[in-house]
Amino acid sequence: MARFAACLTLLMYEFPQATVSSAAAESANWPHWRGPADNGSTGKGTYPVKWDATNVLWKAPLPGTGCSTPVVWNKRIFLTAPSNGLDALLAFDWEGKPLWHTTLGPEQAGKHENGSGSNPSPVTDGKAVFVYFYSGTLAALSLAGNLLWQTNLVAGFGPVSLYWDQGTSPVLTRDDVIIARLQHGGSWLAAFDKVTGRMRWKAPRNYQTPTEGDHAYTTPLVIRRRGQEAVLVWGAEHLTAHDARDGSLLWSCGGFNPQAVANWPSVASPVIARDVVIVSCGKPPRGQNHLYGIELGGAGDVTATHRFWKRDDTGTFVPTPAAYEGRIYLLRDRGEVECLDPATGKSFWREALPKASASYYASPLVAGGLLYAAREDGVVFVARVVGKFELLGGNEMGERIIASPVALADRLLIRGERHLFCVSGHTPP
Repeated sequence: MARFAACLTLLMYEFPQATVSSAAAESANWPHWRGPADNGSTGKGTYPVKWDATNVLWKAPLPGTGCSTPVVWNKRIFLTAPSNGLDALLAFDWEGKPLWHTTLGPEQAGKHENGSGSNPSPVTDGKAVFVYFYSGTLAALSLAGNLLWQTNLVAGFGPVSLYWDQGTSPVLTRDDVIIARLQHGGSWLAAFDKVTGRMRWKAPRNYQTPTEGDHAYTTPLVIRRRGQEAVLVWGAEHLTAHDARDGSLLWSCGGFNPQAVANWPSVASPVIARDVVIVSCGKPPRGQNHLYGIELGGAGDVTATHRFWKRDDTGTFVPTPAAYEGRIYLLRDRGEVECLDPATGKSFWREALPKASASYYASPLVAGGLLYAAREDGVVFVARVVGKFELLGGNEMGERIIASPVALADRLLIRGERHLFCVSGHTPP
């Protein structure tokens, strides 16, 4: 534990923020799928507890079914969706008024009943919005909806061979947009210049795994290492860190599937709390979920030196955990909720949301001490989770929900199958 304490320093690892001013700008926005700190949480604001589809602040119709999560910059909302058979990026103002939508070429429809061609969420740095689709389209657009550049990664690097739909969202470094394709028969990580779209580097990332173990739907994390940016990737039964300048491997951690169990794709993305990476692997319903805590840092193969703890009695398959005020919150696929200490892996408490035939695909959100869990059938549960668990109620949205909720400035954004909903913490019950 002494070595662990010595490593708990943000001088070595911190979330990527080029300057103090850019950090402040991000905290006032929701620029990435999992929020300004990539952890699915916010501590600021007053957020709603009880509502339904008839008493929301506003709702905006969507042109097609997608699973991506909206992002927000300066109270402008960006969201991908299919539109008349085309990939599209939509923009709304803070009151739900459509501002523009830009189409980007033919849509590739999803294969899974809960998937779509618009699974990856957009990402923004406040200068441009970057989007990626199952069709292979990768593009940058201005905040006014003008196309800045566009390329197609299927045309450039071959087809996607995942069993199911592509789920990996793009992430940003200071200079580049990063895309990971993790699949059988050729996995890679690539960086594209944010301004020009020119590919800066492409690095292979291939590991031998049992069947389907090398298929991943996870989104990378961008961290800083001694002042240099690094890209953290989970998939193919390995957690790896890559230098953001050229994609070179800094360190790797393996050994997540020592029994060589087949059909363990990586779906839930990692989350960082207190310089510990929380990694979930395994697949229900056979009781095969596992959860690991991995120390950030090191060089080369850190499998034997940087794994702090392992749990073989918990984990999550699809929803990505949230981190809030130094604790980890798991939402399991059937509604079990668990709060853990990232340093030890020990549970503070375990509870469960009401059972139903539907599962949870959206990742949990923690906002102002409240946990929001969107079930596939369109019910959004709210629970108080600071100190202890207290279920406060469930809210019917009237349509299926796969995308993760977003909280910003006292408002909750919920992307349903047919509408984008906005619920205010000050909306009368």
